Amino acid sequence: MYRWIIVIIIFVSVGMLLGACSNNPEKADVAQVVEAATPVVIENSTNEFPQTSVHGVEVTQDVEMETPAVIENSTKELPQTIVPTVESTSIPDLIVFPLPERSGPRTQTSGTVPHVQIGVEPVTAVNDELYRRAFVLPGVEDRPTIVSLPGARGMWLGDDIALAHPEAIVSGREFAHIHPDGSLHAPLPYERALEVAEKGWGERHPWADEREGWDGLVMLFTPQSMAELDIVFQLIVESYNHVTGQTVQASDF
Repeated sequence: MYRWIIVIIIFVSVGMLLGACSNNPEKADVAQVVEAATPVVIENSTNEFPQTSVHGVEVTQDVEMETPAVIENSTKELPQTIVPTVESTSIPDLIVFPLPERSGPRTQTSGTVPHVQIGVEPVTAVNDELYRRAFVLPGVEDRPTIVSLPGARGMWLGDDIALAHPEAIVSGREFAHIHPDGSLHAPLPYERALEVAEKGWGERHPWADEREGWDGLVMLFTPQSMAELDIVFQLIVESYNHVTGQTVQASDF
C-alpha cells in the first residue's frame, strides 16, 4: 500500500509540472520573442548608418533615402558673370572711352597769343596725312586762315553745312585751322578739352575763358607718328561733330 501511495504522488507531481508548462506559453516562447525583436546588425556595410532587420524585414532602403548624399570633389562651379570689357582701342571707341596718356615730354608752348608750339618740327609723311584726312570731312574746304598766322590753313565749313554751335567758331565759318608745324586749333566740348590738356595731347587756348562758347578751344600738338595722328584726327572729327551736330566717324576716312 505504501508503495502505491508513492507512485500516485510521483504521477501527480509530473502532471502538475506538465500543466504548468502548457498554461504559460509566454515563458516557453520567450527566446523566440527576444530574437525577433532584436535588430540584426549587418556588418561590412558601405553606408555610415547600420542596416537592420526586424522580423526578417530589411530597413536599409529607408535609411538610405533619408541620408543626404554628399558629392565630394565636385567640379561644378558658380555661374560666371560676364562683364563686359573693352576689346580694342579703335578710333571710334575714343569718342566714348578716355584718351590714353601721350608719351614723351610735354610740348612747350608760348602760353600766350600768338598761341604756338616751341621747337617742334613735323614729320613730313605724318603731316601730309594729317592734311589729307582733315580736308576730306564732309563740307570742309581748305582755305587760307582768317584768324591765325600766315601759312596756316583754315578748315572752312561750306554754306550748306548747318551749325549746331556757331558760338564755338572764332570767326566766319572757319571752325579750325592747321599751323605749318602740324599743330592746330579746334573747339571741343569743355570736358573733352580738359581731358586733352590732362593727357598731354594739347592745351586750352589762352583766351578760352574770354568769350562764351570758347571754353573748349584747344591747340592740339603736332602728331609725331601715325599712331598719334589717329588720336589727333579723332579729336578733329569730334570738333567737327561738336560744331555741326553731325555724327561722322573717324574710321570712315
